[in-house]
Amino acid sequence: MKILIVEPRQRPRRADIPHTLGEMQRIVGGYIQAVYWFSDPVALVCDDEGKLKGYELNRYIAGKDIIAGTFFICGLGAEDFTDLPDDLAEKYEKLFRYPQAFARVPNGILVISENGRTEIIR
Repeated sequence: MKILIVEPRQRPRRADIPHTLGEMQRIVGGYIQAVYWFSDPVALVCDDEGKLKGYELNRYIAGKDIIAGTFFICGLGAEDFTDLPDDLAEKYEKLFRYPQAFARVPNGILVISENGRTEIIR
């Protein structure tokens, strides 16, 4: 299955993995959770307990949440995850291109993007 892997402090990378639950869990480091926050037929798959496990904060998804730990983006088929098409892989590579740093501040979490953009999440 063709996916886009996004690790903390790294640029996204494409990968072709076996389409098994075990492999998906290995990549994210635990039980998988899929979220469908985008208008495209894609899923963001992460460890559903990443924050509880203390994984490093990875990316802030505007208006949604901060994802902790490694996650991946895959395509959606009729009933299951599927290959991420090349055009969507390119789109999400651009979206997640800039790694982010996070700092706790008195009124929330400061998100600092590599491109210099900052935002406080409450």
